[in-house]
Amino acid sequence: MASIDSAMLARRIAQGRGDEPADLVIRDVRLYDLVTGALVATDIAISGDTIVGTYGTYRGARVIEGRGRIAVPGFIDTHLHVESSLVTPLEFDRCVARHGVTTAICDPHEIANVLGRAAFDYMLEGAARTVMDLRVQLSSCVPATHLETSGARLTAADLLAYRDHPKVLGLAEFMNVPGIVNRDPDCLAKIEAFAGRHIDGHAPLVGGFDLNAYASAGIRTDHETTSADEALEKIRKGMTVLIREGSVSKDLHALAPLLTLETSPFLAFCTDDRNPLDIAEEGHLDFIIRTAISLGVPPLAAYRSASLTAATAFGLRDRGMIAPGKRADIVLLDDLEACAVSAVFAGGVPVDESAYAGRTPVAPVGLDSMKARTVTAEDFRIAAAGATMPVIGVIEGKIITRHLTLTLPVRDGAMAIDAAQDVAKVAVVARHGINDNIGRGFVQGFGLGRGAIASSVGHDSHNICVVGADDGDMALAVNRLVAIRGGFVVVADGAVRAELPLPIAGLMSERPYEELIAPLRALRDAARGLGVTLKEPFLQVAFLPLPVIPHLKISDRGMVDVDRFALIA
Repeated sequence: MASIDSAMLARRIAQGRGDEPADLVIRDVRLYDLVTGALVATDIAISGDTIVGTYGTYRGARVIEGRGRIAVPGFIDTHLHVESSLVTPLEFDRCVARHGVTTAICDPHEIANVLGRAAFDYMLEGAARTVMDLRVQLSSCVPATHLETSGARLTAADLLAYRDHPKVLGLAEFMNVPGIVNRDPDCLAKIEAFAGRHIDGHAPLVGGFDLNAYASAGIRTDHETTSADEALEKIRKGMTVLIREGSVSKDLHALAPLLTLETSPFLAFCTDDRNPLDIAEEGHLDFIIRTAISLGVPPLAAYRSASLTAATAFGLRDRGMIAPGKRADIVLLDDLEACAVSAVFAGGVPVDESAYAGRTPVAPVGLDSMKARTVTAEDFRIAAAGATMPVIGVIEGKIITRHLTLTLPVRDGAMAIDAAQDVAKVAVVARHGINDNIGRGFVQGFGLGRGAIASSVGHDSHNICVVGADDGDMALAVNRLVAIRGGFVVVADGAVRAELPLPIAGLMSERPYEELIAPLRALRDAARGLGVTLKEPFLQVAFLPLPVIPHLKISDRGMVDVDRFALIA
């Protein structure tokens, strides 16, 4: 909430008491009571950006008819990367607020790994202009590991410079679990700098004494939990588990059985990485809520987790309920179980196109971030060094991978792909101008029979990742990405079949989100034309270079055994 003076306070009190007409009245709604689960007929009175009246009838200077629709608190996405929506912060706002998202807590980790502190400046400038309340967590691990080449490095001193910004909540996902457990001085310095502030976790498959140690550092949330047993241990140890349902990482079905009325104070929702095509076809947090209810989650538990639990977990005490004194973040629904969003109010502002009119765009950054050298087919040759090779095993709907060891064919002294085992090549090409590294390996699970697909979105250091069945097509795909200043591309038989430029740091488009739907569909169709069977192949490619997620990954330095946190020789 904005700061308040005595005159504003008196105005709120008078409007809440009914002595003066409220600034805005949403008349005749059925308020969904997050305490009892009852639907209560009432008006909602709003003064400025704050709710001042419920459970009664009110006069208003402006009246919007609720027509008996169900009123629930605005939804809070507890962890996401705006960059993964592929659009700017202002376009992200336009895209998801209409789905009921009135608060989003973002980590600019992706763009920070490309641009460093300039990423914070860009994201905070955008957050100051959004209709929803976009809050920022400062990226704690840039680079995420020593096993890759990032475009930037952020120290505790860099983070401290932004700690007291009004849009900053605290420290974003702390990926370096070994660094915490082993008391790495740099890790401890960052934790110390943000003691008493919110610190997000990132602890896939961490349990037992290691989890105790990790949580003892003051880390309070985790969005990398993939099983109900793992989630139960974490919430029993005082953490809030953020149930994730993104474009690739889909944990809701596994965790939904744990979400009950009793556990709802300890479980919230997040999307992490969700692209505009999935938002257009399925939705955002509204999709997660309706899906959870369809899986048997009590509606009261689902709506609590989407608002009140999320607000409590992040110390946002001014929101999470439709109640006097709370921020006027309100969603009107035509149907509770279907989470059919009919109207949205963010800080008392109706979310429609007029709310976005007249906003000054934020100047794009990172337009020259694609600094990779020109590559040739020979750059993707893998000399034979034995019959067996480590192979990344992709799991549909997960960013966790399997660590496979497979026998692959050898042709002309080089290791080759094996269509019979669904094994293609994968490579990561450094693109930050720091070195000319290329990491090479193999991946199973794409269904790729020919051609190549490539992405400059490559978590977390965002080098170029390419998966292919032909070395020449792989080279063309990489070179084309550099030419279009980043994005996604599909190549087959020596020709570009589909592409989407993402020139802002190689991660985001400058175009309205609606204009990305068609090229994203064209990319998906082109990938399927190469035999790809994954529902979301490009974000699956983007997570292959993520060496903080078990079990086998690849970076520009080579194949990474994540369990040993070491490169494979």
